[in-house]
Amino acid sequence: MNKLTRDERRDVQWQSRVYLCQSRFSKFLLELGAFFPARFTASQEFSVSIPLVIIGGGVMGEAILAGLLRQQLYPPDAILVREISPERQEYLQRQYQVRAIAGTEGLFPAETVLLAVKPQGLEPVAASLVPHFQGNPPLLLSILAGVTLQRLEAAFPQAPVIRAMPNTPATVGAAITAIAGGNLVKEAQLEAARRLFEAIGQVVEVPEFLMDAVTGLSGSGPAYVALAIEALADGGVAAGLARGTALQLALQTVLGTAQLLQSTGLHPAVLKDRVSSPGGTTIAGVAALERAGFRSALIEAVLAAQRRSQELGQS
Repeated sequence: MNKLTRDERRDVQWQSRVYLCQSRFSKFLLELGAFFPARFTASQEFSVSIPLVIIGGGVMGEAILAGLLRQQLYPPDAILVREISPERQEYLQRQYQVRAIAGTEGLFPAETVLLAVKPQGLEPVAASLVPHFQGNPPLLLSILAGVTLQRLEAAFPQAPVIRAMPNTPATVGAAITAIAGGNLVKEAQLEAARRLFEAIGQVVEVPEFLMDAVTGLSGSGPAYVALAIEALADGGVAAGLARGTALQLALQTVLGTAQLLQSTGLHPAVLKDRVSSPGGTTIAGVAALERAGFRSALIEAVLAAQRRSQELGQS
């Protein structure tokens, strides 16, 4: 994961301090207006821009929130979460010390809005947000699976929109996120999105027409890997190992192999050949996997998930 330089981190922290000063001054004006309502109206005289608004405080929204706070890209007071569930509101406020509300009052003006709701919620959410833009639309980041930039730009006219596809390892800061920018997005905004999603893992930029392929591979991939780990553990149990021991061996084997490939830059085929000695146990296991169609099954899984993502995007 690319880390922010000292100067970049200082810039973000400085912007956050400016926001906090603006928030306190706005509060002061509101309190003063209670005594002198005819002369002080904070909503008319002073406008505070919220650095980040997160629409949807579910699993992925929370994962991104936690990553941003963990990496100190934003202080809690610089983030506002819109979440309709009272239980989730209370949890997010208690766990992360951020503000969480159910409506739209106080959400704008905002610099960046992260859409983290279900895809079917796009139109209702857009209808509730767009009237508050007042000619100054924020940068919109969407993690709505299968929702195209065309649909997003139609729902949020005049707004710069970036489509993103993170995956579930975001909850432990180990995601891979693909991003694609819309027609109105500037390079600086694309870089801002990259920095935001780097708080939860790695980021790649792809043309939007490949986002369904990303969904099939990295978006759905954690399920394939989890299934492989389960099958490895089952194989260990079948060979006589205790369930707990088999699962530990399977988990660490997958994790260690991934770390080895990442740190060395080895092609997977090269590592496979290095482990497979002539006439040995590993090549016997590899041959069994080939007979069972292991490699082609994974390829077909990615393609099937890609097709389903395309179907969902058209519905």
